[in-house]
Amino acid sequence: MQSQDVAPRPAPASGSASDPVVDVEQAEAALVEHYPRLVRLAYLVLPPGLGRNRRVLTAHALTQRALPRGRTATPVIPAQSDGREGDPGYAFVRLQVVRTALEAGLPLRRKAWPKRSQLPPLLPQVWGLRLFPRSGGADELALDQRLSALTGPARAAYVLRGLEKLPDSDVRGLLTAAGVTDVDAALDEADSAQAEYALLDSPEFDPCSLQARPTDLMRRRQHMKAALAAAAAVAVCGALLGMPGDGWGPDGAAAPPYAQNPSARAALDPALLLKVPAAAWESSARTDFSVWPARGDLTGDSALLRRALAVWARPGETVQVSVTPGTPSGGPSGPPQLLYAGTVDNARVVILYDGLRIVRYAEPRDNTKGAALDFARVDGAGRAEASAVVLGRADGNVRYLTAPWVTKAADRDLLKPGSDATDLTLTGGTTAPMAGPAQSGPCTSWNVLQLTDASGTRLLTDLGELVPARLTTGRPGSVKDASGAGALRAWAPFACSLGAMRSAGVRSVNAWAYAAQPLPDASGTASWVCTRAETWQGGGERVLAQFHTPGGKYGAVAAKAENVPACGAKDPQVLAGVLWKSGAGTWYLLAAGSRGTSSINASGGVRATANGNLLAAKAKQGAQAELKGTLEDGRAVSGLR
Repeated sequence: MQSQDVAPRPAPASGSASDPVVDVEQAEAALVEHYPRLVRLAYLVLPPGLGRNRRVLTAHALTQRALPRGRTATPVIPAQSDGREGDPGYAFVRLQVVRTALEAGLPLRRKAWPKRSQLPPLLPQVWGLRLFPRSGGADELALDQRLSALTGPARAAYVLRGLEKLPDSDVRGLLTAAGVTDVDAALDEADSAQAEYALLDSPEFDPCSLQARPTDLMRRRQHMKAALAAAAAVAVCGALLGMPGDGWGPDGAAAPPYAQNPSARAALDPALLLKVPAAAWESSARTDFSVWPARGDLTGDSALLRRALAVWARPGETVQVSVTPGTPSGGPSGPPQLLYAGTVDNARVVILYDGLRIVRYAEPRDNTKGAALDFARVDGAGRAEASAVVLGRADGNVRYLTAPWVTKAADRDLLKPGSDATDLTLTGGTTAPMAGPAQSGPCTSWNVLQLTDASGTRLLTDLGELVPARLTTGRPGSVKDASGAGALRAWAPFACSLGAMRSAGVRSVNAWAYAAQPLPDASGTASWVCTRAETWQGGGERVLAQFHTPGGKYGAVAAKAENVPACGAKDPQVLAGVLWKSGAGTWYLLAAGSRGTSSINASGGVRATANGNLLAAKAKQGAQAELKGTLEDGRAVSGLR
């Protein structure tokens, strides 16, 4: 702000016969009735450079000091004749709020005493807390940035137009009374800012609805200890110690309470984003997200990157936020790594990585309304898990960003193991759109992403999250990627069961054919398969024991469980049973355990015992049985339910 835009505050006028006379009681009534609006007005006019915490306290202080000392006259300013605008008490306190808020933005001068409004407020004060309004969306953030670029008088003109709904003639009179010397320049500058007046009523600019956060707790503790030690020294030394001539501040050498943490500020600076060179992965010992280069056609769009970082740090109420289970959703602790910034279909997308999480910010191409923010935990990702990230979903299709080491991408229907995969075009690591897995209705197909690199081929499936889940086959502890013909045949009957694992933070899903059982009445051989979903958070695992009869297109879920070690690397044992009706019309209880099961016992609605890992006993329709197994080492195992 230029200092010459606001004239020195004139001495209070005695008023004329035509000027409305306002006494303290009338002004106080207006201030109390319209206090939230007056504080919002002060907050918006104050320079944003003060910091949100000091702006809040200063806005309240200026508003509370707006009362006259006694009966006074307020200049006649043209205004609307109804509502609060017809109240001379409100007109007076509003003028005082605008005048002092403009004064607060003036630079301090060496040869002049500072005005009271230019100093940190004595009251109100809140110790140990930082106060700031609730966060708005990307639109409010953009408006706040535009207002911060205006001079104080121009910002006041913009706010009076939008918040107070005053015509330019009234704005001109009020600014003149507040001491603005060049009102025309202020109005012209306010015209340069996009008129988004409805946003001025948003929670982003409401200093009466606040959020509280602690100040630096470690620093406070250190200063408390130092203060106690200093107090003890003063008590012991007495007159030998004197206070320093310039006094001690409440926080010593610490920055003011409203100062921002340097690391937090750096995390929001798009110029400090980490961008890995394109060939870094070729020489690095690591093959994970940390060696992905920055790709996309908008990696140089600082405004987009700044919005993405700001929304990550404080998403507004209108931002759609999704978080995979076990993933912290707070802002970055330092500058994150940029993986992608570009246009995807009808959206602008930014993908960031901070060593623990993948964060995807998306906004429409033509505005910032409807922004979305997605978090996915990816700590400990290896070459296979760091092969792809979902760029976007539209009209049932999915588009991926692949790792720089991926050489080929294809689309494969997991329900059709004998069919060839369809190649997908790779452009700068971005795949052409492919059909996603079935979301609702009958499961007639399950499309997965097939990727090839120097280490082999692997399958990844979209389960509604940022990072697709890896598909594997084999005994727990020695699994391999589901890429060969045998693995594809093993997965085909159970592909549709993957739908039960959506939105659970799944890292990988393994299918293990743990038993083959000859069926009674010469009905062929059935297979027992256990599918286990491992998660990024290391908890919430989902286990399905599935039964597949010869000629059947789909497997049937016989039992399921969560948070159990069964069918996993720590305990590769599983036992499950199912009621099955033979072609001859006879009902049987069929049960199977994994290798190493020495006997199975059924109790309850069906009583039977069998040696080995297979049991078949006649049963009645609807019978319920409890299964218990004994392993070769004597350990007992219970059946999954």
